[in-house]
Parts: sequence; C-alpha cells; structure tokens
Amino acid sequence: MDDAILTYCLTAVRACVCVFALVCAFVHTDRLYFATLLVKPKNTSRTHYFSTDEEFVYESFYGDFGPLNLAMLYRYCCKLTQKLKCHSTAKKTLVHYTGCEQRKRANAAVLIGAYAVIYLKRSPEEVYRSLTSNSQPYLPFSNITQSSLFQALQFGFLDFDHFDVEEYEHYERVENGDLNWILPGKILAFSGPHPRSKIENGYPLHAPEAYLQYFRRHRVTDVVRLNRKLYDGRRFEEAGLQHHDLYFLDGTTPSDIITRRFLHICESAEGAVAVHCKAGLGRTGTLIGCYLMKHYRFTAGETLGWIRTCRPGSVIGPQQSYLEEKQSSMWVQGDVHHSKQKALQQRLHRRRQLQLQPQSPAPSPSSQEVVSRLLSSMDHLSVKPTLCKSYSLDEVRGRSPSAPPSTNQMAESQQEVTLYLQHLIRLNTNTCGPVGVHVCLCMSLRVRVSCPSTHAHACTSLHVHVCVCACACVCMCLCMCVCLG
Repeated sequence: MDDAILTYCLTAVRACVCVFALVCAFVHTDRLYFATLLVKPKNTSRTHYFSTDEEFVYESFYGDFGPLNLAMLYRYCCKLTQKLKCHSTAKKTLVHYTGCEQRKRANAAVLIGAYAVIYLKRSPEEVYRSLTSNSQPYLPFSNITQSSLFQALQFGFLDFDHFDVEEYEHYERVENGDLNWILPGKILAFSGPHPRSKIENGYPLHAPEAYLQYFRRHRVTDVVRLNRKLYDGRRFEEAGLQHHDLYFLDGTTPSDIITRRFLHICESAEGAVAVHCKAGLGRTGTLIGCYLMKHYRFTAGETLGWIRTCRPGSVIGPQQSYLEEKQSSMWVQGDVHHSKQKALQQRLHRRRQLQLQPQSPAPSPSSQEVVSRLLSSMDHLSVKPTLCKSYSLDEVRGRSPSAPPSTNQMAESQQEVTLYLQHLIRLNTNTCGPVGVHVCLCMSLRVRVSCPSTHAHACTSLHVHVCVCACACVCMCLCMCVCLG
C-alpha cells in the first residue's frame, strides 16, 4: 500500500512539473519548450525529450560554473536545429529539460535562450521573460549572457555560419597555445609565453616563437604583456611585431594610465593585438573589456558575458566590479573618440572627392579687370612732391636764386637739368599661386643733373614696384640709387 501511494505521488509530481513547465516555458511555433523536471521523462508519439546537462559540462576555474563556451553553444545550436528539421521528430513537440541543480539549470537556460536570440531572432528581454515567467529565478549570469550574444550579433563578432568550431577547440587547448579571439580580427587573448617551450609538472609551456606562425597568419602586429617579464620582448620585435609592457599585479585592476595606454595601443595598431598576462584571463579580460565598453558601448554585464563566453574564466573578483565602475567613463570616452573619427573621415572624404574631380584651368581675368584691381589696391600709395623737386646749377654752384635768370640761362638750365617721369604698366602671365595671373606696376622717377663744361652728371632714381596677383596678395619693393659719372 505504501509503495503504491509513493508511486502515485511521484507520478503526480512528474505530471505537475511537466504541465507547469509546458505552460510557462519558452515556445516556438508550439513545438519547442524548456522544462525543469525531477526525473527523466519518456518520449511519446507526440513529444520528444532531450537534455544536455551531461553532454555540455563547464570546467570550473575559480569556483565559477559558466557560461559554456562558444564551441558548446555552437554544437548545441546545431543539435537543436537538426532535431527541428529531422523527419522522425518533424511533427513532435521538442522539450529541452534540465534538472533542479541550479548551476546546470542556468547553463541549460543560457543554451536555449541563446538559440532563440541567434536563430529565432528573439530579443534578450523577450527570451528572459519567457524563461522566468511562473518559474524559479535563475542564477544571475543567464540574462546578461543572452544580452551579450545579441550585441555580438549586431556588431558581427558572432557568426555561426562561418564559425570554425574545430579551430576554436584546437587552439583553446593549453598544448596548442591556449588562445581565443575576443574581437575577431582585432583582439586576441592568450596565455603568457615562457623563456622556452617545455612541459612543467604536466603543464605545457610555450616560447614566443611558438606563436609566430599563428600571429603572422592572422595579421597580429602588436603584443601586450601585463604580467612580470618571463621572456625577452625583443624575441617578438625581431620577428617584426611591436611589443608593449603594461604590468600590474595579478588579480588587481589597472590604473587609469595603464588603461589609457592600452586603449591607445589597440586604436593605433595596424593589425590585430594579442594580449596576455600569466594565464590570459583576469588582467587580460579586464582591459579588453574596457575596449569593448568604449568602442561598442557594451554594458559591464554584457562585456563580462561575452568575454567569458569566448574565454571561460576571464575577469574575476574585483575586476568585475571595476568594469561596472568604468562603464560610464568608457562610454563618454567612446563618444568623444567616435566624434573625432567621424569628423576626420568627413574631411578625408571631401579631399578624395576634390582629387577625383577633373582639373579645369581657372578663367583668366581680362586686362581691364586686372588693371582695375591693381589700381584699387594702390589707393593707399602716394608720391611726395619733394621727390619731384629739381635744383638748378646756380643753387649747386652757390649762386643766389633771387636774381631773375636771363633767357640764355633758362635755356641752359633746361639743357642741363632734365626731369624724367616714367610710368610703365606690364601685364604678364607668370605662374603665381593657384591662379596663374601676375600683374606688375613699375613706377620710376629719375632726376638727372649734368654739367656741359666738365661733362659730369649725377643721376638719382626712385623705383617703386608693386605686384598684384589674382590671389589678392600685394607686394611692394622700393629702391633708390644715386650714380655719379
């Protein structure tokens, strides 16, 4: 009797749990559900149950439990897509179920929620509401992981259509370099190199040269070291890479100076940047997170979710709080940086448009326009009357100028003293500036005094040169010379 009652109770509990899950679970065209069950259910003619709790298992680093990495997420999505399209389950309801253990339950919720975001095009908020309505709350990271995947899709970081899961799993292993791309083609996180490649206590260690072939193939141009010096940085520099040291203590957060220097290195690097500390997790993930927040406006939670999905175990302890504190300032710095970049791109675009336009010669102004412009630019110039005053030979010889000169003397003075006033205007087409029109006005004032008896003469000349160009520049040269013969 007792056994029968117990069996009845367990059956009732199973039925209640299943009905509860089916009512509140996430739904896709009435075929896909998520449920938390106490015992493993049996498939029926109309329902197919499956679980991934034992298939995709998280390897703990510092007592953490998730989220599962990109390779596991990819394999889960492939598995679920196949079940939805398979002929044997094409008309069945699919139920992804998990147990009551909170860590496995949270990871399972992340998997099906990620599938909804990536393949069913649901928003993170909509997915989270479906998973949490009338259900026990999940451990906190499940929501931020779905949101981070949504952001990664928007910016092109996540593309399962071209994702190489074998390459990801190969290089993720310690013996093959322990490296992961956080921003594909831009920032790579990896474990710190050692002086030489060897096996130490069963743990593979790699020299800098072990990474060179991979770095060259993926256009890595800069290496940033955040831990103490275990190898000579010149070994990377001799291979043509830039090497930077930004050391700060393990498990701590970077200073503002280190953060600014790191951001500048990433922004000015010609290719990708490879970043490492000792394990390539805490310090490495923290600085990469600052770059994500500044340039892509990720929240601190989204930053943490994406980095830990790409490279599990990253950003631990106080470093998580540090990202939350830096979120606002990184967003402000990012807005300023993007504004400057946008203005620079606009200037370069205008310059390229001008260079592509056919070069046509500028129209030459007419002579009348040039002379008019020249004369208007000379309105401020004047010649003093004293420059035109002539002196007679009587004054030169000391005679009194008060006595009226005779007719012969006046004729002699006219022969001996000659006043020349010359005006010359020349129009040239010499190259000047971007226009090519050059106008020169030369004014010459010359006084010549001669003595018939001695055949000596004196000549005083004053030359004024004014050059006016069509580009509106005016230059003037004033010279005076005295010649004695």
